[in-house]
Amino acid sequence: MNKLREIARHFAGGHSVGNISTLGNGLINDTFLVNAGDTPFVLQGINSRVFPQPDQVVANLQQLNRHIAEQDPANVQLRIPALLPANDGTAFYRDDDGQIWRALELISPAESREQLSNRAEASQVGFALAHFHRLCGTLASELLNDTLPGFHIAPAYYQIYLGILDQPLQVPNDAEFRQCQQFIERFQDRIAVLEQAKQRGELLERVIHGDPKLNNFLFEPGSDRIVSLIDLDTVKPGLVHYDIGDCLRSCCHIRAGNRFDLPRCASILNGYLAEAGQFFQPADYAYLYTATLLIPFELGLRFFSDYLQGNQYFKVNNARENLDRTVDQFALCANIERQQSELLRLIEDIAAKYAAVI
Repeated sequence: MNKLREIARHFAGGHSVGNISTLGNGLINDTFLVNAGDTPFVLQGINSRVFPQPDQVVANLQQLNRHIAEQDPANVQLRIPALLPANDGTAFYRDDDGQIWRALELISPAESREQLSNRAEASQVGFALAHFHRLCGTLASELLNDTLPGFHIAPAYYQIYLGILDQPLQVPNDAEFRQCQQFIERFQDRIAVLEQAKQRGELLERVIHGDPKLNNFLFEPGSDRIVSLIDLDTVKPGLVHYDIGDCLRSCCHIRAGNRFDLPRCASILNGYLAEAGQFFQPADYAYLYTATLLIPFELGLRFFSDYLQGNQYFKVNNARENLDRTVDQFALCANIERQQSELLRLIEDIAAKYAAVI
């Protein structure tokens, strides 16, 4: 805590640093709420094992802040956390261990939610994600650093996984291990579908959030309205389908039984496409089911690979936690597969409202 206080002082503008508490439950960075003077702020240590060039993460957020600031305020319905400068005017602070720390504006009043409780919230999630995509639609992707090369490229994750299997096994060859391995083998023909569509020019790269899970949307307290989208480290060029699939994975996953909630999915897609209709193309609709199925598989594959390598990427509380996460994601995939016909009809019905051609 003494070290944290010393780091926080570099962003406190001369104010005395008060209480510091852990903020959120992210699996990558260390995030804290700092009280200093009249304005609390968010202090975050960027995980350099995940982001090997953390200064580029900071530069991307600066670029995004500038871009949003240039928009007509009347057309901006989301607040993006501002990057707060250190006392010396720099954008970040590097501690004695070489770790980069940054300070962010605390969006307040606002709250994150771990589950959706009604369709209005679900519709707002869809709208907010599409609104973010629309706001970033005029941001030239070449202005952003690729802070995570290969992120969301499922075929690349699969090749990494195959390379791990070539090494001596460091985990028990038990029933859950074999279950996961068999599921990956059964799924392998679908792993490259989105990337192949991109290579053929059917799907176009745009600026994406990269990690739009539910608790990265901040709601106005006591309201269904979303006021901010946070955790912007993974903003980069990519397919909006990555974001849509990840958002649906997070919001529609019913933990009890690892079920996929179709009504909730319908609300999110309706909210998304009502806002995104102006930039969504016919081919984009055609790959919505693929994205819904592929992204939870991809996350399960990443969890499993991390488990096989000794849990080096995702934070864990025990050695088998990433294996348990893998089992859950693959069970969710299987449930989505069982609902394929219903999900395709849902997508077709929604597309009929927003797409001129499908």
